Amino acid sequence: MSNIVIVGTQWGDEGKGKIVDLLAEYADIVVRFQGGNNAGHTVVVDGKQFISHLVPSGILQKKRCIIGNGLVVDPEVLIEELDELKTMGINPGPDELMISEKAHVIMPYHKSVDLAREKKKGDKKIGTTGRGIGPAYEDKATRRGIRFVELIDSKVFKEKVTTILEEKNFYLKNYLSAETLDPEVIIEQYSHYAQRLAPHVTNVSVSIFEAIKAGKQVLFEGAQGTHLDIDHGTYPFVTSSNTVSGNACNGAGVGPKEISGVIGIVKAYTTRVGRGPFPTELFDKTGDFIQEKGAEFGATTGRKRRCGWLDTVILKNAVRLNGLTGITITKLDVLGGLKSLNICTAYEFEGKVVKDFPAGLKVLAGCKPIFETLPGWSEDISGIRKIEDFPENAKNYLKRIEELIETPIDIVSVGPGREETIVIKNPFS
Repeated sequence: MSNIVIVGTQWGDEGKGKIVDLLAEYADIVVRFQGGNNAGHTVVVDGKQFISHLVPSGILQKKRCIIGNGLVVDPEVLIEELDELKTMGINPGPDELMISEKAHVIMPYHKSVDLAREKKKGDKKIGTTGRGIGPAYEDKATRRGIRFVELIDSKVFKEKVTTILEEKNFYLKNYLSAETLDPEVIIEQYSHYAQRLAPHVTNVSVSIFEAIKAGKQVLFEGAQGTHLDIDHGTYPFVTSSNTVSGNACNGAGVGPKEISGVIGIVKAYTTRVGRGPFPTELFDKTGDFIQEKGAEFGATTGRKRRCGWLDTVILKNAVRLNGLTGITITKLDVLGGLKSLNICTAYEFEGKVVKDFPAGLKVLAGCKPIFETLPGWSEDISGIRKIEDFPENAKNYLKRIEELIETPIDIVSVGPGREETIVIKNPFS
């Protein structure tokens, strides 16, 4: 039996949701292990689109879904997603959707602090989604967070909110010049959330462990991308959690020996939302072509994504950091119609060749991409279902990616639908 981790290899938005939805067919359990509702996985089934921010994408396959302890969860958003699923005929009970009792809760003051900080920074803002993710992880690290186990205990929850809000209100008013919050309003509001979600709250580590012992297959679903990792990304233009595959164990409560393989999702080009260095970014008509044809808008924010050529410097970094056993190429169809395609194979900085992804933003911002140019193709490949039927130039593009990052391509996606996917090797087989 196999237990597979899915991670993004770039700056997020690689199409992980679609691949999780696809592979969930072969899994018994799908576990989300980090992040919050600052991530958005878009899945299209039978022409209908569903954007999941917290519920694992496997819910559309009606598999058991688990929200791990590594997440910070906005209960209001989670309930909204559950209500939307109900309109689609999916109404997961406590056995179908489990929430870790150790997952931290995003509170109203987290969102207030997030938005007020960005406003105060002005032009120097990070580009946060304003959903309270960073401040929630901040409270987790300083041991003043509220977990689901405390949320569903009304007495403990009231004590914690009252104590914490005294400090938060002082900070909001006196430093951020923002409005303060009423603890009684928060306690009343969140008591309803607790009542709704309490049946789903459990020790998910035990549930996953028992399932693996029983021979069940588990799919671990990551959010964002490797280069938004709090440790390994383009800090400080990163998310507030560890997005790499190693956190699947910590964020779900399982040991590393349970992981069978790691699949990295690679968009056929590169995109980024928000601020931060982007060596292969395009500012010309080609960039506009990719942005428009690829419908590159953030699933969570709606912000226009920055677009650029494929960058194998960051891909090789992702291969090493995640221990990738295979990759999935998404949105290959978007590149159809371009006469030539560039692949970044290294950077040039102050006359020197840089082959490894630099940690310093000053260096990265000064790096110029070294490109290898391949011929493009004009054919529409969205209807093709076999790799051998691709135009030669499309096959050569894929082959060159494999050669440069020394990792096999297991799956190729040529459109948003489940059926628009070519599985070369099923990681669960």
